[in-house]
Amino acid sequence: MSITLQDIEAAAARIAPHAVVTPLLSSPALAAATGAAVVYLKPEMLQVCGAFKFRGAMNRLARLTPAQLHAGVVAFSSGNHAQGVAIAAAKVGCPAVIVIPSDAPRIKIEATRAAGAEIRLYDRYTESREEISAQIAAERGAVVAPAFDDPDIIAGQGTLGLEIAAQAVGGPLDVVLCPVGGGGLIAGTSLALKSRMPACHIYGVEPEGFDDTRRSLAAGARLGIEAGGQTLCDALMAPAPGVLTFAINKKTLSGVFTVTDEEVKAAMRFAFLKLKLVVEPGGSVGLAALLAGKLDVAGKRVGIVLSGGNVDPDQFAQILRET
Repeated sequence: MSITLQDIEAAAARIAPHAVVTPLLSSPALAAATGAAVVYLKPEMLQVCGAFKFRGAMNRLARLTPAQLHAGVVAFSSGNHAQGVAIAAAKVGCPAVIVIPSDAPRIKIEATRAAGAEIRLYDRYTESREEISAQIAAERGAVVAPAFDDPDIIAGQGTLGLEIAAQAVGGPLDVVLCPVGGGGLIAGTSLALKSRMPACHIYGVEPEGFDDTRRSLAAGARLGIEAGGQTLCDALMAPAPGVLTFAINKKTLSGVFTVTDEEVKAAMRFAFLKLKLVVEPGGSVGLAALLAGKLDVAGKRVGIVLSGGNVDPDQFAQILRET
């Protein structure tokens, strides 16, 4: 199933009464540090639920039929999609059950519960979130709202790309760096950006050890991650690229970089100390790739997607204390 620019534009109109049009911030400090002509930041920590996930969730739930609204929705997520679905469900008036790994940040679990959703915790290493969600959906007649591999979700996330293209001052961007988990954000964003800025190079960024999209693009087929890996970036631990997202990303992306946890921590510290922004680990990977010199951006016009800011306070404080 293909997703078009028209689908993304329709999603933008659909979510407009509910979502925030986040700003595009120019950072002279980053331009000076990297030699770029200009560096723009898209701060999705200012979005509803503190992350971009609300865009796709709101678009998906806004399209439910009255019968589906009555039965409710089920979603599985490490936190940001969970919050996005929970808040969107409250807005459209339907019950929501969210399947969340028990080791997800407490701040994400509690925020999801506070939005009115029912929580089902699971062990990400011994249980299948897909099987749990399917069972709940079957029992209740509910609709499953996937985290990324769904055309309405992808179109909703693509509204971020439309905003970047409209907000960039001085012409098209040369490069955009965007986090990659299951690929929904970068799939929708790259579709929108390529339609508005055809010459722009869009690069994904993944945590080291969770580079399933990078390896899949190299192999020309979807590959999963090896079991048992660990990363600070809890939001980017998808087991494999989505079917829909991979089909898009293999056409639109110029490549994928990986970053280490230490590079992510350095980016989080830079964002807080120099930019005065609180960014969660998974939301920091694009900035981490830029600061670590993964790509030569000298003289280029660069965009960085900061995809969320829902970081555990204790974890954030510890990272800031490290040198």
